[in-house]
Amino acid sequence: MTDIMTLHEPRGWRLYRLGQLFEERKEKVSDKDFPPLSVTMNGIVPQLETAAKSDDGDNRKFVKVGDYAINSRSDRKGSGGISAHDGSVSLISIVLKPKGVHPRFAHHLLRSRAFQEEFYRWGHGIVADLWTTRYTDMKNIRLLLPDRALQKAIADFLDRETARIDQLIEKKQQLLALLREKREEVISNAVIKGVRPDVPMRHTGIPWLGEVPDHWTVQPIKYLVSRPLTDGPHVTPIKRAEGVPFISAESISGGKINFEKKWGHISVEDHLLYSRSYKPQKHDVLVVKLGATTGRVARVETDIEFNIWVPLAAIRPKNSHLSKFIYYALQSSQVKDAYQILWTYGTQQTLGLGTLSKIRLPIPPDDEIKEIVSHIEKRLLGLDNILKKTLNSLDCLREFRAALITAAVTGQIDVTTWGKQGQTDRRLDEIEEVMQA
Repeated sequence: MTDIMTLHEPRGWRLYRLGQLFEERKEKVSDKDFPPLSVTMNGIVPQLETAAKSDDGDNRKFVKVGDYAINSRSDRKGSGGISAHDGSVSLISIVLKPKGVHPRFAHHLLRSRAFQEEFYRWGHGIVADLWTTRYTDMKNIRLLLPDRALQKAIADFLDRETARIDQLIEKKQQLLALLREKREEVISNAVIKGVRPDVPMRHTGIPWLGEVPDHWTVQPIKYLVSRPLTDGPHVTPIKRAEGVPFISAESISGGKINFEKKWGHISVEDHLLYSRSYKPQKHDVLVVKLGATTGRVARVETDIEFNIWVPLAAIRPKNSHLSKFIYYALQSSQVKDAYQILWTYGTQQTLGLGTLSKIRLPIPPDDEIKEIVSHIEKRLLGLDNILKKTLNSLDCLREFRAALITAAVTGQIDVTTWGKQGQTDRRLDEIEEVMQA
């Protein structure tokens, strides 16, 4: 097996096993004594509101300031970092105490893409999303390290250069937020107020809906569909290497179904079994009804055979133009306000099929529905083009950031000359040029 971390051998760097540089901290503590922390892609942070809460708060791992914690599960690949807090983490995390490596260098080293891939390769499991790496495995990972002075220089370089990239990423994210806010405003005004000027309005008596044109009706979703709302199977199917695509909440983003983020594949036999209750059709509207992304929607615009899991609800409007109107209405700020009122909380937020089917939407006459949909699509065309370019530039920035970290911690670049040559500036300029194209 080729060691990913030792493919490049810089002069003067020494070979180590990970176990020589870190020792495992195994002490068990209670979250009553040591505040719970989350091990995330952004490092170690106070426990997130969206984190699944365990009933076994007395059985967690102790973390001290300066320790490195990493999530052992492959479905959380990239989650880890040096902790700035004393606290406790879930038992699925591995806590490491640096003993022969500069802590900030270790932070970048173990968060590098190259190390994450190596960490994953040393794991075990039945299927990819149940793959786990233990300390007994990872301690044998081979690493090349420079002397302590160069470790500090590399850490200083990466702290400085990634901060510059992060500032640009933050600006892009702010732009994305503004674009999405404008997008939602366009949709909300059109589906609630209409696009015809000087139309008399009436109050619906529904607090989150407010006023709508006087000649519109207000109807529950269940009266706008050709079949009752349904969801996917409530059992976990057997994942296959190939077969029929099976999607869940993670597949719904940007108002579309992203098949690249599918849960996996199921057998044709399972697909036929699940299709007895629901078989996706063009113009169906899918709604996430469970979890952190509750309320996200997508419209089926493909003839590809696929199936859905329980976190998704399926709405089948009576016709295609009503389908588009409902798709947009469910993205309005008014309906999102309704979700906040209607969903229930257990371990995570939930929007039941019965509750979703009773949500009332303002419905214009058929000819006006077509006008509204056309108006929205024209207004969104330019916004979505800028959104796409901004998202692409964000991907480029994140890719460059990850590549820079890996190159620095594996000695592929000389950090003492990189900044003086302005190579970061040139790469960032190139990304910005693509954005403006």
